[in-house]
This record gives sequence, structure tokens and C-alpha cells, in this order.
Amino acid sequence: MTNEDQPAPYSKDEIRPWELISSELAEHMMIARRRTDHMRHPRTGRVFPRTVLEMPEWCNIVAVKGTIKDPANAELIIVTQFRFGRNRVCNEIPGGLVDRGEEHGHAARRELREETGHTSERWTYLGSVEPNPAFQDNLCHHWLAEDCLLTHDLDLDQGEDIHVTTLPLLDAPVAIRDGELSHALVVSALSRVIDLRVAPK
Repeated sequence: MTNEDQPAPYSKDEIRPWELISSELAEHMMIARRRTDHMRHPRTGRVFPRTVLEMPEWCNIVAVKGTIKDPANAELIIVTQFRFGRNRVCNEIPGGLVDRGEEHGHAARRELREETGHTSERWTYLGSVEPNPAFQDNLCHHWLAEDCLLTHDLDLDQGEDIHVTTLPLLDAPVAIRDGELSHALVVSALSRVIDLRVAPK
């Protein structure tokens, strides 16, 4: 890179949006569509291709048997399934895709029932996060469900294989420290419910 290609540094307040010149859509990949945006650098004027994955909204649920006001007696509902990206079995909290036209609160209730057979009458929205804004355009919505009860059989998709168990809520910080719960969006959701700080081993 030459010195002319290096824009002079400036402050955060001066960061400006890049201008979209054109976009190209690639083939849909089941869970996402790849898009190439040609973006103009706001300071140098050069145009760069940037990859974006168009993805549906996601939701996940901190589902608790009991309440977070009594954490010593609360149990966190855990789903265990094989994850292809990491090529291993992972422990997570329930969650999934928000269907087109569906409210994320409805999706959270649906996913909890389908993946775990549990339902709840006590729901609290915990806000949303951007899973990876570097190249994804979606949000993940966090929900809290308390006083969960087992009311249904599991209703899994043909491509799903899930085992449901529970973990004492107060054991979650140690499970995160020890790598038993390592999904970033699971940690994000739990951080809005309990203090995850724990002493290192």
C-alpha cells in the first residue's frame, strides 16, 4: 500500500458512512444470501467490494424453571445439539430463526415450545445484539422466560436432533468459564440476566 492509499487518521466523530455504488446478489445458501456491495471510501474516493450476508433475524431465550429473583432455586433450560460449523456437540439456550413476517417475541415463544416442549406466561424482552456487523445484516433478539413448564412434546424440524436438560442458573458462570457454554450469543443473553463474573481456575 502506498502512502497515497493511506487516509490520514481522524477522530471517531468524523467517521462517515460509505456510499453504496452497486450491489450484486449471489445464490441463496439456505440460511443466508451473499451480497457484494461496491462501496466508495468516504475519504479516498476509491471503490471496494464488500461482502454482506443477508440473514433473517434470530432470537434466543433465557428459559428458567423458577424465577431470576430466586436464582438459588432457578434452573436454566439447556439444549444440546451438534453444530456443523464447529463440528462438535454444543450446549446452548433455546433459539432460532424469526420467520418472514413473524414478530420476534412470537418466534421466541414458538422456538421454546418446539425445541424444549416448555411454555411460559412470564416473558421479558432483553434487547438485541448484532451477531457480526462486519458482514451480517441481522439482529439477535434476547428474551427471558420465567416459570417455564413442560407442556408439550418436542416439535423438531427433520434436520434437528436436540437433547433437553437443565443447569442450575447459578452454575452458568462456571459453565461459561469452563467452556461448557461457549456460544457468544448465549453468553450475551445470559449477561443480561445474571452476573457472569467468576474467579479463574
